[in-house]
Amino acid sequence: MLKYKCLVLDHDDTVVQSMKTLSYPFFCIELEQFRPGAAMSFEEYVLECHRVGFADMCRQRFFFTDEELKLEHRQWMDYILQNIPAPYPGIERIIHQQKAAGGLICVVSHSHIDNITRDYAEHFGIQPDGIYGWELAPHQRKPNLWPLEDIMQRFNLTAEEILVIDDMKLACMMAAPLGVKVCYAGWSGMGVQSLHDEMMQLCDLSFETTDAMYRYLFEE
Repeated sequence: MLKYKCLVLDHDDTVVQSMKTLSYPFFCIELEQFRPGAAMSFEEYVLECHRVGFADMCRQRFFFTDEELKLEHRQWMDYILQNIPAPYPGIERIIHQQKAAGGLICVVSHSHIDNITRDYAEHFGIQPDGIYGWELAPHQRKPNLWPLEDIMQRFNLTAEEILVIDDMKLACMMAAPLGVKVCYAGWSGMGVQSLHDEMMQLCDLSFETTDAMYRYLFEE
């Protein structure tokens, strides 16, 4: 019997390894283009994305306009088409076992649907049952409640039948008002202790490895 009928997975830095190897290096290039001379350390980048999300970080810290954000996003989409992030070791086993046992996999992420479907096809040979990505209107994206509300309605699920797995607190902001549990993907390994400590406190569950997550979901 499945512990949760639906796993709601974040994508970047929960399923695939992207922040250190792709998104932060790319952001440094973009920052030099849009705000020459400005700089941001990796730790600052991680903490601000954790606090408010990427787009609001750009707006609040560097005063990006909506047009600049649209251009940045187009350039990111071109870049990510040529650079496929690797999955975290062991995450494939979780995804395949959830599906094999008759469960659902949904993705709620700030990645675009094109990136998510490409990565799932490339790494896992399947597609999620539902994807809620950056292509949605701003009021429908995480941390707004709409993705989880739609999943619950679409698949006739209660809050107790869903587990959100994420590495950032925007997931908690989305899930807590609906009574949905959140698991901290501690294997993301961003190396920022204050973020790690905060997520350990905020989330209902936390696991340092995908193997520990697997055992909790399918063996206990």
